[in-house]
Amino acid sequence: QVQLVESGGGLVQAGGSLRLSCAASGRTFSSVGMGWFRQAPGAEREFVAAINVNGGFTYYADSVKGRFTISRDNAKNTVFLQMNSLKPEDTAVYYCASARGAFAYSRAAFASWGQGTQVTVSS
Repeated sequence: QVQLVESGGGLVQAGGSLRLSCAASGRTFSSVGMGWFRQAPGAEREFVAAINVNGGFTYYADSVKGRFTISRDNAKNTVFLQMNSLKPEDTAVYYCASARGAFAYSRAAFASWGQGTQVTVSS
């Protein structure tokens, strides 16, 4: 099972950028898809972005398409989420997760989760 630790969250003004990182431990990192989810106060955890095992395929929620970019470095067991043109509605705790297979974007298809990192976007 993959263990995950997110970092890079913080407070940023609307229109700004942040880059989240997720460090993974375990031998299986390069053989599983990865994803980012987020959860705002009082809301359910929602899908943000996903990437397949070799980084050749990515998939995004409509709300972040064109602003966020997911990538991975299998040599460093790390997945990233570059967030540009941030909006107040992007404020949430962001979680990375490892999939049960080569690619997934449904929450139920993810086996391991990090502890989350807070992103706050001020207007």
